[in-house]
Amino acid sequence: MIASQFPTSADIYLELNGKKLAVVQSYSAQTTKQSSVVEAFGEDQPVATIPGTKKHTIVLTRLYATDEAAKSGMNFHELEDFNLVICKPDRRIIYSGCQWENLSESAKLGEMVLEKVTVVAARRVESPL
Repeated sequence: MIASQFPTSADIYLELNGKKLAVVQSYSAQTTKQSSVVEAFGEDQPVATIPGTKKHTIVLTRLYATDEAAKSGMNFHELEDFNLVICKPDRRIIYSGCQWENLSESAKLGEMVLEKVTVVAARRVESPL
């Protein structure tokens, strides 16, 4: 496999209204679903399960604001309803309707860097490239 096919930090980024706001060094994603069981009188085991809502939680590490976003005064603390785009060699994953849940900062003076951001997304769409 050619090294350029592996995702880089330029392949993981936040966007809003089609504009790239920040690149992300790494991520970890978890999707949970709160399903319910249907019990019937006299049965010792559930007779069915009902799918519940999904929750997509993504932890992003080392976010760097793009030059354009930094110049426009973008503030991570005010960011709402954005997308997280993850480009892989064979597909693209887009988490949309994102809201941040937790922000951890650590940077030098004048840098627009966040160490760790936990994001909750409303939707996850995967499509081939």
